[in-house]
Amino acid sequence: MLKSKVYIIGISPDGALSLLPRAQKLVEKADIIIGAKRLLDLFLSLSAERITLGNNLLKITELIKKNLGDKQMAVLSSGDPNFYGIAGYLTDKLGKDAVEILPNVSSMQVAFARIKESWADAVFLSVHSRLIEDIVEKVRLNSKIGIFTDGKNTPSAIAKALIERGVSGYQAYVCQNLGEKEEKIVKTDLPGLLKKKFSKLNILILLKASPEKTDSPRAYTGIPDAEFHQRKPKDGLITKQEIRAVSLSKLHLTDESLLWDIGAGSGAVSIEASSIIHKGRIYTIEKNAADIAIIKKNIKKFNASNIEIIQALAPEGLRKLPAPTAVFIGGSGGKMKEIIITVSKRLKPGGRIVINTVALENLNIAFNTLKNIGFSVEVTLVNIARSTAVAELTRLEALNPVFVITGAKKED
Repeated sequence: MLKSKVYIIGISPDGALSLLPRAQKLVEKADIIIGAKRLLDLFLSLSAERITLGNNLLKITELIKKNLGDKQMAVLSSGDPNFYGIAGYLTDKLGKDAVEILPNVSSMQVAFARIKESWADAVFLSVHSRLIEDIVEKVRLNSKIGIFTDGKNTPSAIAKALIERGVSGYQAYVCQNLGEKEEKIVKTDLPGLLKKKFSKLNILILLKASPEKTDSPRAYTGIPDAEFHQRKPKDGLITKQEIRAVSLSKLHLTDESLLWDIGAGSGAVSIEASSIIHKGRIYTIEKNAADIAIIKKNIKKFNASNIEIIQALAPEGLRKLPAPTAVFIGGSGGKMKEIIITVSKRLKPGGRIVINTVALENLNIAFNTLKNIGFSVEVTLVNIARSTAVAELTRLEALNPVFVITGAKKED
Protein backbone atom coordinates (compact mmCIF):
# COMPACT_ATOMS: atom_id res chain seq x y z
CA MET A 1 0.00 0.00 0.00
CA LEU A 2 2.74 2.46 0.99
CA LYS A 3 4.50 1.95 -2.34
CA SER A 4 1.41 2.73 -4.41
CA LYS A 5 1.71 6.45 -3.68
CA VAL A 6 4.36 9.12 -3.48
CA TYR A 7 4.28 11.07 -0.21
CA ILE A 8 4.81 14.82 -0.45
CA ILE A 9 5.94 15.86 3.01
CA GLY A 10 6.16 19.42 4.26
CA ILE A 11 8.98 20.50 6.56
CA SER A 12 8.71 23.72 8.58
CA PRO A 13 11.64 26.10 9.21
CA ASP A 14 12.24 24.13 12.44
CA GLY A 15 13.57 21.27 10.33
CA ALA A 16 13.22 17.52 10.91
CA LEU A 17 11.89 18.07 14.42
CA SER A 18 8.75 19.64 12.89
CA LEU A 19 7.61 16.30 11.41
CA LEU A 20 4.70 14.53 13.06
CA PRO A 21 5.24 10.82 13.85
CA ARG A 22 3.56 9.50 10.69
CA ALA A 23 5.52 11.83 8.41
CA GLN A 24 8.73 10.91 10.25
CA LYS A 25 8.10 7.19 9.67
CA LEU A 26 7.31 7.70 5.99
CA VAL A 27 10.64 9.47 5.49
CA GLU A 28 12.59 6.91 7.52
CA LYS A 29 11.12 3.96 5.58
CA ALA A 30 11.43 5.55 2.12
CA ASP A 31 13.55 3.81 -0.50
CA ILE A 32 13.90 7.10 -2.43
CA ILE A 33 13.92 10.59 -0.93
CA ILE A 34 13.57 13.59 -3.26
CA GLY A 35 14.07 17.21 -2.26
CA ALA A 36 16.21 20.33 -2.30
CA LYS A 37 19.74 19.74 -0.99
CA ARG A 38 19.16 21.66 2.23
CA LEU A 39 16.15 19.44 3.01
CA LEU A 40 17.95 16.21 2.10
CA ASP A 41 20.79 17.24 4.42
CA LEU A 42 18.37 17.05 7.35
CA PHE A 43 18.33 13.24 6.93
CA LEU A 44 21.97 12.34 6.31
CA SER A 45 21.75 9.24 8.52
CA LEU A 46 19.18 7.53 6.29
CA SER A 47 20.28 4.92 3.74
CA ALA A 48 17.63 5.77 1.13
CA GLU A 49 18.57 6.82 -2.40
CA ARG A 50 18.71 10.62 -2.41
CA ILE A 51 17.61 12.64 -5.48
CA THR A 52 18.26 16.39 -5.49
CA LEU A 53 15.32 18.45 -6.71
CA GLY A 54 16.09 21.50 -8.85
CA ASN A 55 15.32 22.46 -12.43
CA ASN A 56 14.65 18.81 -13.23
CA LEU A 57 10.94 18.42 -12.54
CA LEU A 58 10.26 16.47 -15.73
CA LYS A 59 13.00 13.95 -14.93
CA ILE A 60 11.78 13.67 -11.32
CA THR A 61 8.22 13.03 -12.51
CA GLU A 62 9.37 10.24 -14.83
CA LEU A 63 11.42 8.69 -12.02
CA ILE A 64 8.40 8.69 -9.70
CA LYS A 65 6.18 7.13 -12.38
CA LYS A 66 8.76 4.44 -13.01
CA ASN A 67 9.03 3.46 -9.33
CA LEU A 68 5.39 3.76 -8.22
CA GLY A 69 4.31 0.41 -6.76
CA ASP A 70 7.88 -0.89 -6.46
CA LYS A 71 9.58 1.57 -4.11
CA GLN A 72 8.39 3.80 -1.29
CA MET A 73 9.09 7.43 -2.16
CA ALA A 74 9.01 10.67 -0.20
CA VAL A 75 9.25 14.15 -1.72
CA LEU A 76 10.39 16.77 0.79
CA SER A 77 8.97 20.28 0.47
CA SER A 78 9.23 23.48 2.48
CA GLY A 79 6.21 24.18 4.68
CA ASP A 80 2.88 23.40 3.03
CA PRO A 81 3.55 21.68 -0.33
CA ASN A 82 0.17 22.96 -1.56
CA PHE A 83 1.04 26.60 -0.87
CA TYR A 84 3.14 27.71 -3.87
CA GLY A 85 4.92 24.35 -3.53
CA ILE A 86 5.54 21.25 -5.59
CA ALA A 87 2.31 19.45 -4.71
CA GLY A 88 0.26 21.14 -7.44
CA TYR A 89 2.74 20.17 -10.14
CA LEU A 90 3.09 16.54 -9.08
CA THR A 91 -0.65 16.10 -8.55
CA ASP A 92 -1.28 17.43 -12.06
CA LYS A 93 1.34 15.13 -13.64
CA LEU A 94 0.71 11.98 -11.59
CA GLY A 95 -2.99 12.24 -10.74
CA LYS A 96 -4.61 12.70 -7.34
CA ASP A 97 -4.76 8.97 -6.59
CA ALA A 98 -0.98 8.66 -6.85
CA VAL A 99 -0.07 11.31 -4.25
CA GLU A 100 -0.61 11.96 -0.57
CA ILE A 101 0.20 15.38 0.87
CA LEU A 102 1.30 15.91 4.48
CA PRO A 103 1.45 19.69 5.07
CA ASN A 104 3.47 21.49 7.70
CA VAL A 105 3.75 25.06 8.95
CA SER A 106 4.59 27.33 6.01
CA SER A 107 7.56 29.68 6.15
CA MET A 108 5.02 32.39 5.30
CA GLN A 109 3.15 31.65 8.54
CA VAL A 110 6.40 31.76 10.48
CA ALA A 111 7.38 35.07 8.85
CA PHE A 112 4.10 36.75 9.86
CA ALA A 113 4.49 35.31 13.36
CA ARG A 114 7.99 36.76 13.62
CA ILE A 115 6.80 40.29 12.82
CA LYS A 116 3.70 39.77 14.99
CA GLU A 117 1.18 40.56 12.25
CA SER A 118 -2.02 38.69 11.48
CA TRP A 119 -2.01 37.02 8.09
CA ALA A 120 -5.80 36.51 7.92
CA ASP A 121 -6.25 39.59 5.69
CA ALA A 122 -3.01 39.28 3.70
CA VAL A 123 -2.59 38.59 -0.02
CA PHE A 124 0.06 36.02 -0.96
CA LEU A 125 2.19 36.18 -4.11
CA SER A 126 5.20 34.40 -5.53
CA VAL A 127 7.93 35.50 -7.93
CA HIS A 128 9.72 32.18 -7.62
CA SER A 129 10.52 31.41 -11.28
CA ARG A 130 7.86 33.96 -12.26
CA LEU A 131 7.85 37.50 -13.65
CA ILE A 132 7.97 40.37 -11.16
CA GLU A 133 5.74 42.38 -13.49
CA ASP A 134 2.88 39.97 -12.76
CA ILE A 135 2.63 41.08 -9.12
CA VAL A 136 2.94 44.87 -9.46
CA GLU A 137 -0.76 45.69 -9.76
CA LYS A 138 -1.70 43.19 -7.04
CA VAL A 139 0.72 44.90 -4.67
CA ARG A 140 -0.66 48.30 -5.62
CA LEU A 141 -4.23 47.21 -4.87
CA ASN A 142 -3.54 45.64 -1.45
CA SER A 143 -2.21 46.81 1.89
CA LYS A 144 -0.73 43.59 3.32
CA ILE A 145 1.25 41.26 1.06
CA GLY A 146 3.47 38.23 1.62
CA ILE A 147 5.84 37.41 -1.25
CA PHE A 148 7.89 34.28 -1.92
CA THR A 149 11.13 35.41 -3.59
CA ASP A 150 13.98 33.58 -5.34
CA GLY A 151 17.66 34.12 -6.13
CA LYS A 152 16.88 36.29 -9.17
CA ASN A 153 13.73 38.04 -8.04
CA THR A 154 15.17 39.30 -4.77
CA PRO A 155 13.57 41.84 -2.40
CA SER A 156 15.79 44.50 -3.98
CA ALA A 157 14.68 43.57 -7.53
CA ILE A 158 11.03 43.54 -6.44
CA ALA A 159 11.41 46.98 -4.82
CA LYS A 160 13.03 48.35 -7.99
CA ALA A 161 10.16 47.07 -10.17
CA LEU A 162 7.53 48.49 -7.82
CA ILE A 163 9.17 51.92 -7.50
CA GLU A 164 9.65 52.21 -11.28
CA ARG A 165 5.90 51.64 -11.69
CA GLY A 166 4.90 54.24 -9.15
CA VAL A 167 4.18 51.98 -6.15
CA SER A 168 5.15 53.58 -2.82
CA GLY A 169 4.23 53.92 0.84
CA TYR A 170 5.00 50.37 2.01
CA GLN A 171 6.88 49.22 5.08
CA ALA A 172 8.97 46.16 4.24
CA TYR A 173 10.09 43.18 6.31
CA VAL A 174 12.59 40.67 4.95
CA CYS A 175 12.53 37.49 7.03
CA GLN A 176 15.75 35.56 6.31
CA ASN A 177 16.86 32.01 7.13
CA LEU A 178 13.82 31.34 9.28
CA GLY A 179 14.42 28.65 11.93
CA GLU A 180 18.20 28.66 11.43
CA LYS A 181 21.02 30.13 13.51
CA GLU A 182 21.43 32.86 10.88
CA GLU A 183 17.79 33.95 11.14
CA LYS A 184 17.45 37.70 10.72
CA ILE A 185 14.53 40.09 10.27
CA VAL A 186 15.20 43.37 8.44
CA LYS A 187 12.66 46.19 8.69
CA THR A 188 12.87 49.00 6.12
CA ASP A 189 10.84 50.54 3.25
CA LEU A 190 10.88 50.08 -0.54
CA PRO A 191 13.76 52.54 -1.17
CA GLY A 192 15.64 50.91 1.71
CA LEU A 193 15.39 47.50 0.03
CA LEU A 194 17.32 48.84 -2.97
CA LYS A 195 20.45 49.34 -0.88
CA LYS A 196 20.57 45.94 0.82
CA LYS A 197 21.52 42.36 0.01
CA PHE A 198 19.73 39.45 1.61
CA SER A 199 20.08 35.72 2.11
CA LYS A 200 18.65 33.61 -0.72
CA LEU A 201 16.17 32.08 1.75
CA ASN A 202 13.77 34.87 2.58
CA ILE A 203 10.15 35.97 2.71
CA LEU A 204 9.24 39.57 1.83
CA ILE A 205 6.27 41.12 3.64
CA LEU A 206 4.91 44.52 2.58
CA LEU A 207 2.58 46.55 4.80
CA LYS A 208 0.96 49.77 3.67
CA ALA A 209 2.40 52.40 6.00
CA SER A 210 -0.79 54.44 5.98
CA PRO A 211 -3.86 54.85 3.77
CA GLU A 212 -2.72 56.33 0.47
CA LYS A 213 -3.45 60.03 0.32
CA THR A 214 -3.61 61.28 -3.21
CA ASP A 215 -5.59 63.76 -5.21
CA SER A 216 -5.01 61.70 -8.33
CA PRO A 217 -7.97 59.63 -9.55
CA ARG A 218 -7.43 55.99 -10.50
CA ALA A 219 -7.93 54.80 -14.03
CA TYR A 220 -11.34 53.28 -14.77
CA THR A 221 -13.67 52.83 -17.73
CA GLY A 222 -15.68 55.97 -18.47
CA ILE A 223 -13.38 58.73 -17.22
CA PRO A 224 -14.91 62.15 -18.07
CA ASP A 225 -13.06 63.95 -20.87
CA ALA A 226 -12.33 66.95 -18.63
CA GLU A 227 -10.27 64.77 -16.29
CA PHE A 228 -7.59 64.30 -18.94
CA HIS A 229 -4.81 66.71 -19.81
CA GLN A 230 -5.42 67.66 -23.45
CA ARG A 231 -3.88 69.71 -26.22
CA LYS A 232 -6.86 71.70 -27.41
CA PRO A 233 -7.06 72.74 -31.01
CA LYS A 234 -10.84 72.91 -31.36
CA ASP A 235 -12.35 70.14 -29.18
CA GLY A 236 -9.11 68.52 -28.02
CA LEU A 237 -7.21 65.51 -29.33
CA ILE A 238 -9.07 62.94 -27.29
CA THR A 239 -11.36 59.98 -27.91
CA LYS A 240 -14.58 61.04 -26.25
CA GLN A 241 -15.83 59.24 -23.14
CA GLU A 242 -18.72 57.39 -24.78
CA ILE A 243 -16.65 56.42 -27.83
CA ARG A 244 -13.92 55.07 -25.54
CA ALA A 245 -16.47 52.87 -23.77
CA VAL A 246 -17.75 51.41 -27.05
CA SER A 247 -14.24 50.96 -28.48
CA LEU A 248 -12.89 49.24 -25.35
CA SER A 249 -15.84 46.84 -25.39
CA LYS A 250 -15.05 45.93 -29.01
CA LEU A 251 -11.37 45.25 -28.21
CA HIS A 252 -12.28 42.35 -25.88
CA LEU A 253 -9.41 43.16 -23.50
CA THR A 254 -8.41 40.79 -20.71
CA ASP A 255 -6.06 40.92 -17.74
CA GLU A 256 -3.23 39.61 -19.94
CA SER A 257 -3.84 41.52 -23.19
CA LEU A 258 -1.04 43.23 -25.09
CA LEU A 259 -2.51 46.40 -26.65
CA TRP A 260 -1.15 48.77 -29.26
CA ASP A 261 -2.77 52.23 -29.14
CA ILE A 262 -1.82 53.88 -32.46
CA GLY A 263 -2.20 57.64 -32.88
CA ALA A 264 -2.85 57.98 -29.16
CA GLY A 265 -3.44 61.76 -28.96
CA SER A 266 -3.99 62.37 -25.23
CA GLY A 267 -3.62 58.69 -24.36
CA ALA A 268 -7.17 58.38 -23.00
CA VAL A 269 -7.78 54.91 -24.49
CA SER A 270 -4.49 53.61 -23.08
CA ILE A 271 -5.27 55.07 -19.66
CA GLU A 272 -8.68 53.39 -19.47
CA ALA A 273 -7.30 50.13 -20.87
CA SER A 274 -4.76 50.12 -18.02
CA SER A 275 -7.60 49.54 -15.56
CA ILE A 276 -8.40 46.27 -17.38
CA ILE A 277 -4.93 45.05 -18.36
CA HIS A 278 -2.82 44.23 -15.31
CA LYS A 279 -0.54 41.36 -16.26
CA GLY A 280 -0.22 42.47 -19.89
CA ARG A 281 1.22 45.61 -21.44
CA ILE A 282 0.06 48.67 -23.36
CA TYR A 283 2.19 50.32 -26.05
CA THR A 284 1.06 53.87 -26.78
CA ILE A 285 2.29 55.03 -30.19
CA GLU A 286 2.27 58.74 -31.01
CA LYS A 287 4.41 60.76 -33.43
CA ASN A 288 3.82 64.27 -32.07
CA ALA A 289 6.16 65.47 -29.32
CA ALA A 290 3.54 67.80 -27.82
CA ASP A 291 1.09 64.92 -27.50
CA ILE A 292 3.78 62.70 -25.97
CA ALA A 293 4.19 65.30 -23.22
CA ILE A 294 0.41 65.25 -22.63
CA ILE A 295 0.35 61.44 -22.49
CA LYS A 296 3.12 61.46 -19.87
CA LYS A 297 1.09 63.86 -17.72
CA ASN A 298 -1.97 61.62 -17.95
CA ILE A 299 -0.01 58.49 -17.10
CA LYS A 300 1.37 60.22 -14.02
CA LYS A 301 -2.02 61.61 -13.02
CA PHE A 302 -3.79 58.25 -13.23
CA ASN A 303 -0.80 56.23 -12.01
CA ALA A 304 -1.06 53.97 -15.08
CA SER A 305 2.18 52.05 -14.68
CA ASN A 306 1.69 49.41 -17.37
CA ILE A 307 1.90 51.82 -20.33
CA GLU A 308 5.01 52.25 -22.46
CA ILE A 309 5.17 55.32 -24.73
CA ILE A 310 6.63 54.92 -28.23
CA GLN A 311 7.31 58.16 -30.12
CA ALA A 312 7.24 56.99 -33.73
CA LEU A 313 5.41 57.11 -37.02
CA ALA A 314 3.13 54.22 -37.89
CA PRO A 315 3.54 51.77 -39.49
CA GLU A 316 7.36 52.14 -39.40
CA GLY A 317 7.54 52.36 -35.60
CA LEU A 318 5.47 49.22 -35.05
CA ARG A 319 7.83 46.61 -36.41
CA LYS A 320 9.97 46.11 -33.28
CA LEU A 321 7.09 45.95 -30.79
CA PRO A 322 5.91 42.65 -29.27
CA ALA A 323 3.02 41.03 -31.15
CA PRO A 324 -0.31 42.43 -29.92
CA THR A 325 -3.54 40.69 -28.98
CA ALA A 326 -5.52 43.89 -29.62
CA VAL A 327 -4.92 47.13 -31.54
CA PHE A 328 -6.71 50.45 -31.35
CA ILE A 329 -6.20 52.94 -34.19
CA GLY A 330 -7.29 56.44 -33.24
CA GLY A 331 -5.15 58.27 -35.82
CA SER A 332 -3.49 57.09 -39.00
CA GLY A 333 -1.73 60.15 -40.45
CA GLY A 334 -3.06 59.29 -43.91
CA LYS A 335 -1.60 55.76 -43.81
CA MET A 336 -4.68 53.79 -42.83
CA LYS A 337 -4.21 50.96 -45.34
CA GLU A 338 -0.48 50.52 -44.64
CA ILE A 339 -1.06 50.49 -40.87
CA ILE A 340 -3.85 47.92 -41.08
CA ILE A 341 -1.79 45.60 -43.29
CA THR A 342 1.25 45.86 -40.98
CA VAL A 343 -0.88 45.31 -37.89
CA SER A 344 -2.75 42.36 -39.42
CA LYS A 345 0.52 40.48 -39.96
CA ARG A 346 1.64 40.98 -36.33
CA LEU A 347 -1.71 40.54 -34.60
CA LYS A 348 -2.08 37.24 -32.77
CA PRO A 349 -4.76 34.78 -33.95
CA GLY A 350 -8.17 35.70 -32.54
CA GLY A 351 -6.99 39.27 -31.97
CA ARG A 352 -8.97 42.42 -32.78
CA ILE A 353 -8.35 45.74 -34.50
CA VAL A 354 -10.67 48.59 -33.54
CA ILE A 355 -10.55 51.79 -35.58
CA ASN A 356 -12.19 55.16 -34.90
CA THR A 357 -12.78 57.57 -37.77
CA VAL A 358 -15.13 60.41 -38.63
CA ALA A 359 -14.24 60.45 -42.35
CA LEU A 360 -16.16 58.43 -44.92
CA GLU A 361 -12.97 57.98 -46.95
CA ASN A 362 -11.17 56.35 -43.99
CA LEU A 363 -14.22 54.20 -43.29
CA ASN A 364 -14.11 52.93 -46.86
CA ILE A 365 -10.35 52.21 -46.71
CA ALA A 366 -10.54 50.50 -43.34
CA PHE A 367 -13.59 48.37 -44.19
CA ASN A 368 -12.27 47.18 -47.57
CA THR A 369 -8.72 46.56 -46.35
CA LEU A 370 -9.90 44.44 -43.41
CA LYS A 371 -12.27 42.51 -45.70
CA ASN A 372 -9.57 41.89 -48.31
CA ILE A 373 -7.13 40.41 -45.77
CA GLY A 374 -9.73 37.97 -44.46
CA PHE A 375 -10.89 39.63 -41.25
CA SER A 376 -14.52 39.56 -40.21
CA VAL A 377 -15.65 43.20 -40.06
CA GLU A 378 -18.31 45.08 -38.14
CA VAL A 379 -19.10 48.81 -38.38
CA THR A 380 -20.87 50.71 -35.63
CA LEU A 381 -21.96 54.32 -36.08
CA VAL A 382 -21.99 56.09 -32.71
CA ASN A 383 -24.07 59.27 -32.48
CA ILE A 384 -23.75 60.98 -29.10
CA ALA A 385 -25.61 64.01 -27.81
CA ARG A 386 -24.95 65.47 -24.38
CA SER A 387 -27.19 67.70 -22.33
CA THR A 388 -26.15 71.33 -22.01
CA ALA A 389 -27.70 74.26 -20.17
CA VAL A 390 -29.32 77.10 -22.14
CA ALA A 391 -30.42 79.87 -19.81
CA GLU A 392 -32.69 78.02 -17.36
CA LEU A 393 -33.40 75.19 -19.78
CA THR A 394 -31.55 72.11 -20.97
CA ARG A 395 -31.00 71.01 -24.53
CA LEU A 396 -28.98 68.27 -26.24
CA GLU A 397 -25.79 69.15 -28.10
CA ALA A 398 -24.57 66.62 -30.66
CA LEU A 399 -20.97 65.45 -30.95
CA ASN A 400 -19.44 64.43 -34.26
CA PRO A 401 -20.70 60.99 -35.35
CA VAL A 402 -17.89 58.42 -35.12
CA PHE A 403 -17.50 55.18 -37.04
CA VAL A 404 -16.16 52.33 -34.87
CA ILE A 405 -14.78 49.66 -37.20
CA THR A 406 -13.95 46.29 -35.65
CA GLY A 407 -11.86 43.71 -37.47
CA ALA A 408 -11.47 40.22 -35.93
CA LYS A 409 -8.62 37.93 -36.99
CA LYS A 410 -9.49 34.28 -37.37
CA GLU A 411 -8.25 31.74 -34.83
CA ASP A 412 -5.54 29.54 -36.37
